[in-house]
Amino acid sequence: MHRKKIYNPNSHESVNERKIFGGDPTGIFELNKIKYQWAYNLWEVMLSNTWFPKEVDMTQDARDYKLLTEQEKNSYDKALSQLIFMDSLQTNNLIDNINPYITAPEINLILVRQAFEEALHSQSYAVMVDSISQNTEEIYDMWRRDMKLKGKNDYIAKVYEDLAKNPTDEQIVKAMFANQILEGIYFYSGFTFFYTLARSGKMLGSAQMIRFIQRDEVTHLLIFQNMINSTKKERPDLFTPSLLDEVYHMFEEAVKLEVSWGQYITNGQILGLTDEIIDQYIKYLADQRLKAVGLKTLYNVSHPIKWVDNFSKFNDQKTNFFEGNVTNYSKGSLSFDDF
Repeated sequence: MHRKKIYNPNSHESVNERKIFGGDPTGIFELNKIKYQWAYNLWEVMLSNTWFPKEVDMTQDARDYKLLTEQEKNSYDKALSQLIFMDSLQTNNLIDNINPYITAPEINLILVRQAFEEALHSQSYAVMVDSISQNTEEIYDMWRRDMKLKGKNDYIAKVYEDLAKNPTDEQIVKAMFANQILEGIYFYSGFTFFYTLARSGKMLGSAQMIRFIQRDEVTHLLIFQNMINSTKKERPDLFTPSLLDEVYHMFEEAVKLEVSWGQYITNGQILGLTDEIIDQYIKYLADQRLKAVGLKTLYNVSHPIKWVDNFSKFNDQKTNFFEGNVTNYSKGSLSFDDF
């Protein structure tokens, strides 16, 4: 496996010969001819979803934060610190680790856009931290000081480091699954805490910021699910029993890690998020991600907190569910069924 050439005039690869990886692209983004139509559809959705963190009013959150219980403050800070790490990691991972090996220009396009959005999310968290924290360094240094958080981060990062050390076809596929887990389990779990606070009328600005971020993450999740499904058609030889065993193990470890983390930061003291609910919700997310790429489910559990889905959705209404502020701006909407 080699990084693609950014300029390759000797290539005569046709559109039908394009591959997600292992192709021979010219380096020219000839977007009038598309092989992976789902990628270009996502590109247009991502463009229509454009937003900026300063659109969200955090004034009330600065007051609300002071009124949170000590456990709620602690959970908020830890959840925010974890999201900061994941978006920081993903911005670099996409540019340095994934996109250099992807050889279809329409997919290069959406991965670059995704990296921009992950960087935008980092700015969003900075706005949240600046709004509520007396000491911003405390949240930004938590990944060093909290050993539970550091252990989780080390595990997540190792998957991407393995790809960087040994870029093979199999490692690229495993990295796709790792991204599906990051986007569809770790992020979704982290967002749920902020929606739980908002459900009780607290930190509504934070939840609105997360809502914008999660709308982006839906497209990010679809990118990697489509990449996996397209690769299964192009390279079925890669999806060996051995590789699938590794994938299932990745999901099982991710579930254990995220359940443990969720229970650790809530400490049984956040109304609406019991240890049992956290456990079931993470397992439900894992099953949904596995089904989306045609793999067997592991847990077969029902959705324990369906209200979360309503909190995270954008719809055709021109006002949000918190304060009636205009937020939709004719921006795109998205359903998993569209892809």
